[in-house]
Amino acid sequence: MHTNNDRELQKEFSKMQLQFMQHFSVSNTVDTLISLFTAFVLGGLIGFERQYRQRTAGLRTNVLVAVGAAIFVDIANNLSGADGAVRVIAYVVSGIGFLGAGVIMRQEGSIHGLNTAATLWCSAAVGAAAGSDLILEALLATLFIIAANTLLRPIVHMIDRSPLDDESEVLHVIYIVCDKMATKKVMDELNLALTRHHFPAKDINVHPFGEKDVEIEAMLIASSIETEEIQPIIELLNAMPEVRQAFWDKNTID
Repeated sequence: MHTNNDRELQKEFSKMQLQFMQHFSVSNTVDTLISLFTAFVLGGLIGFERQYRQRTAGLRTNVLVAVGAAIFVDIANNLSGADGAVRVIAYVVSGIGFLGAGVIMRQEGSIHGLNTAATLWCSAAVGAAAGSDLILEALLATLFIIAANTLLRPIVHMIDRSPLDDESEVLHVIYIVCDKMATKKVMDELNLALTRHHFPAKDINVHPFGEKDVEIEAMLIASSIETEEIQPIIELLNAMPEVRQAFWDKNTID
């Protein structure tokens, strides 16, 4: 004998079946599968390059971002048409910013993760294009994204290693606070370390720092330096007993 609860469940189940039959369409299902598969493959291509370089957001993250964007846009397109898809794309563009902000970090005077955050944003764009059935556009966007992350690297590296002659430039400065009596020893060690790591100094200044210490400022010629490149120098200086503190930062001069 059926209870009232059983009858209610049967009604709900029948209602769900009816809604499924009303919304189910073979063509729409195939279209969704193509969109999601495209987002999965293209997001994987973008993520593979990130994973290979061991970035914070790698293969799985970029795939999930692309597929997630494709799902949202495809659902909106099926329920509300092109107008709904456009509105959802706008939300995807703004919403992905929160995810991108999570991979941006400041460490030892340097900002990390900007390129990874930008790549996630681009992966969302690829997913949105796939979800909108713009397969060719999604493919072209993927090719340009991968090219930006690979082909431009040697050019960027070459530019970063070149000295700047502009009126306004960014300089990387090593700051050392040390015992006044050990100034020459610390400066000799600094020059030796800079030469060993191929970071020629543009200028080195010494300023009084309290009664017994001095501050050494070494401005480097290279316009862009990765933390892993300069960190061994900072660790070497901090290991000296005469050094109170050593760190590095970026300065913009006009």
